[in-house]
Amino acid sequence: MRHKIAFRKLNRTSEHRKALFKNMLNSIIKYEQITTTLPKAKELKPKIDKVITLGKRNTLQTKKTLFSRLQDKSSVDKIVKNLSQRYEKRNGGYCRVIRAGFRYGDDAPMAIIELVDRDIKAKKIDIKETKPVEKTKPAIESKSKSKEVDKKSKAKK
Repeated sequence: MRHKIAFRKLNRTSEHRKALFKNMLNSIIKYEQITTTLPKAKELKPKIDKVITLGKRNTLQTKKTLFSRLQDKSSVDKIVKNLSQRYEKRNGGYCRVIRAGFRYGDDAPMAIIELVDRDIKAKKIDIKETKPVEKTKPAIESKSKSKEVDKKSKAKK
């Protein structure tokens, strides 16, 4: 019987599980959507709901508690300033788990966990826009080659 066995162990030690969920919480707060395995997503769902509910109080004590759980100042700021305002009238259910097929290689069930009413631009927060590079080097090389040819022709004369 499974009395008093509450959570999945995920084949990890307790410290590894704690670090795993802290990192996953920071990722879902930053990007508002992540892809992971289904058991991890199911375990993460109540944790993110509790963190957002805690951030809705917006007191110094809750900020300290959030920082002790997340250990990332930018995540705490985003929860207190953005997410708490977004979910002000919602009582729980801040994220959803969507099944996303099976992973190639080990056939593990995959899932997408995302915040409800998420900001679509948040997923591209780390991607830098690249400007097209102008091709100026070939023009310089051709000028330098023409100068070398002129010097050689003058030397022969």
